[in-house]
Parts: sequence; structure tokens; C-alpha cells
Amino acid sequence: MRLRELFDGLGEGQADPDVTTMALDSRTVTAGTLFCCVPGFEADGHDFAVAAIEQGAVALLTERRLDLGVAEVVVDDVRASLAPAAARLNGNPTAALEMVGITGTNGKTTSAFLTRALLEAGGKQTGLLGSVKQIVGRRPEPSFRTTPEAIDLQRCFAAMLAAGDDACTMEVSSHAIRLHRVDAIDWDVAIFTNLSYEHLDFHEDMEDYFDAKASLFRDTAAQAVINIDDAYGRRLADEISGAITVGVESDDAQLQAKSVRSDARSTRFTLDGLELTVPLPGQFNLLNALGAVAAARSLGVDDAAIATGLAGAELAPGRFEPINEGQGFAVIVDYAHTPDALANVLKTARQISSGRVIVLFGAGGDRDATRRPLMGAAASADADLIFLTSDNPRSEDPLKIIDQIAEGIDQAGPPVEIVVDRAEAISVAIAAAEPDDVLLIAGRGHERWQELAGGERIEFEDATAARKALRGRAA
Repeated sequence: MRLRELFDGLGEGQADPDVTTMALDSRTVTAGTLFCCVPGFEADGHDFAVAAIEQGAVALLTERRLDLGVAEVVVDDVRASLAPAAARLNGNPTAALEMVGITGTNGKTTSAFLTRALLEAGGKQTGLLGSVKQIVGRRPEPSFRTTPEAIDLQRCFAAMLAAGDDACTMEVSSHAIRLHRVDAIDWDVAIFTNLSYEHLDFHEDMEDYFDAKASLFRDTAAQAVINIDDAYGRRLADEISGAITVGVESDDAQLQAKSVRSDARSTRFTLDGLELTVPLPGQFNLLNALGAVAAARSLGVDDAAIATGLAGAELAPGRFEPINEGQGFAVIVDYAHTPDALANVLKTARQISSGRVIVLFGAGGDRDATRRPLMGAAASADADLIFLTSDNPRSEDPLKIIDQIAEGIDQAGPPVEIVVDRAEAISVAIAAAEPDDVLLIAGRGHERWQELAGGERIEFEDATAARKALRGRAA
């Protein structure tokens, strides 16, 4: 495609090379590439323009003139220009896909999996993009971030179309919204799950965080689906006309779950007289299911297919995932890494436990430290025994992180044990569990690598470590 076709308003006489691909990283440039000079948090793409040209870049997207002998498109904001150009280069694929975007602090992954299951049950081959994995043409692929860069997103949408996908469900992070990664997507449905304390190392405050999430709904004609059990969701629903509201506790929700019955493996409920089962416990998962049902209905999936698809939905790994090696107590791995998410999963653990609730968790290094004592307070309120350990400490001292979590724990509350090494902590916690207890291993969920000091990354999965410890205990 010619450069002039990607950008409106190129001046007369401007060089107009044929562009075959786009890139942000000069190391990935090949012949025919438009190299996009993004000013990053740690490096400025303009500094790598010469290297990109040497690799075969035929044009540059920049925020200042560089005069390096190739075509240049100078814009005020390179990031804001990426998505529209990438969409055009790939033939605007989301115009042909039914697109469901899911945003919120917690529940995005589970909601994306559940929504995909309902659309598939309704006969729509559906791709998935999220933090756990992506699915293109029913083939799973690794995922490296919650919401990829705009260039990668648009390529992926084009690949979905080529592979026969009719729809796509995807997680949408606040970072992706603020950094324009999800611009130029033709949304059909946008789901708001909830909003709680998170990402204040990126956003100025909770108001800025809410504003980022809300902009997904303000700036699109998509059908909005909003959880109004959440205070921020109710505020958003008051602003967005025509929203479908969902809730469990809110009597004014358009879709309200009733006659709710839950056990350790599932939640059964009625909705408009329809009997439904979601294969997950907990009210927070019930709210995720209601959002998925609303999205599927708005895209034409009938209730019979919804009932079948919900009951048989594939579950996201690391989201209230049971680990069973024949032990007489429950072990659950969950991604809960915010105060609100930890409180929710602990409440669910309490509901299914006839013994104690034991929780093991830490907090990520080089991230918002103000939430650490709030995590401690959430654990203190609902657990009988707490194990504090490392999460992904990164460049920080793990013991310093643990001390900050402990500041929020009630000194008159449950006993606390500190075991810095996470694998050892999991083994010690499993050794301490008694029949009918529930052990919740929280914070990392599906993550396959642990990030340590000095940039070191080691292969480590909570579920794998738990299984190893359970087998060791049995032996």
C-alpha cells in the first residue's frame, strides 16, 4: 500500500513509497517497512531511525523532521497515528469482525473466555486476545501482554479474518486505552466489569484511571454492558445512554441474577426465567457471566445456545483454578493481585470451606506500593492463616515489599508466616493445611516466569509448584 493511502494530507511532491509493514522496533525492520519513531518511557524511537533505514525502512513516522533521505510523515503524536495507519494497512479488519472489548480492574480474562464460549455456542467462530493467551482461527498462541501494540493488534485481527473467525473477544487495559493501542477498532460491544485500586503508578489518581476506562465507552457507538453493582459502573451507566446494566445486588439492573446457588465448582442462577450454570464459584464470577450473557444476546446468540455455552465454557488458567492431587483439602490458584480481587476470592474461599482459609501471596516490585498494605488488610479480614512471600520482586528487596504488606495486617488478626522463597512458601503452606481447609495461592495465577532482581527471570508456575508440593506431602 502506498504511504499516501495510509495518511491523509500528505503534501504534493512528498515521496510516496510502497509500504508493506510497520514496526516500532528497529530490530524487526525489513524491506518495505514504515518505521514508527515512538518516544517511549525508557528510549526514544527517533534515536533508532538510522538503524531502521539500514535494515530496509522506506519511510518514517516521526514527531520531528529527521531528513535521513527517506520519506517522512511528521505528526504531533506518533502513538495516536499508529492505529489508524495499521488498520488501513491491514484492510480495516475489525469492520468485518464482531468485536467485544472488556475493560475493568478485575474479571477481564474470565469475561473474555466466557463471552467467547457463548459466541462459539451460537455458531460464531471466535478469536480471543488477552493476558493468558490468544486464539486465532481456533489455534491457541502465547500471549505476552494484556493488550498488544496497535500494529500487532491489527495484524492479529487480519489473521483472524483469514483463518475464518467471525468475532473476537479481547481484554482492554487502561494502558492500552491511554496509549492509543485500541484506537481504530470498530467495537460492537464494550463490557465494564468493575474498577478498584490499581495502576496508580501509571495513572495520576483513581479519577484518571476511571476516565481512561470510561473513554472506551464514550468514544464508540458500541453497545455498552455495565456492572452496576460496582460504584464506578453505576456512575458510568448514568453517563452512557442505552447501556445494558447487569447486577446481582442491584434490583434496577436490566439483567439481574436471581435464585443464586453456589458450591466449590459452580454457580447456578436464574435470569429472566432461564436456568443457567457458570462453572465457577463466587459472586464476582457470576457478574462476569452476566456481562458475557448480555454481550452474546446483543450479538444475536439465543438463550438455548447461551445455556449450553456457559455450562461448558473453557476456564481461564490461574483464575480460581483448583489443584487436585487427591488431598483432603482444597488448593486454589488465582491471579488476584489487587486488594479488591484478593478480598473477593477470599470471600469465595470462605463460602466453600468447612475448615480454615489459608492465603499465600506477595506483591509485585516496581509497581504501585500504596496498595501493599491494602492487600494485607484484605487478607487480615478474611483469612485464618497468612503466608507472605515473594511475587515478582523485580529490582526491589522482597523483604521490604513483605514489610509493607504486613503494615496493613491487624496485629490482633490471623497468624502470619514469612517465607521469602515462593516455592518454599507454597511447600510450607501445603504442609500446614489440614482436612477441609482451603489454601488460596494468590497473585500470579497463570504466570509462567518469576521476575527477580537484576532482570533475572526464572521459570515458575504456582500451579506446578503446588502439584509438586502436594505430591511430596503425599509421599
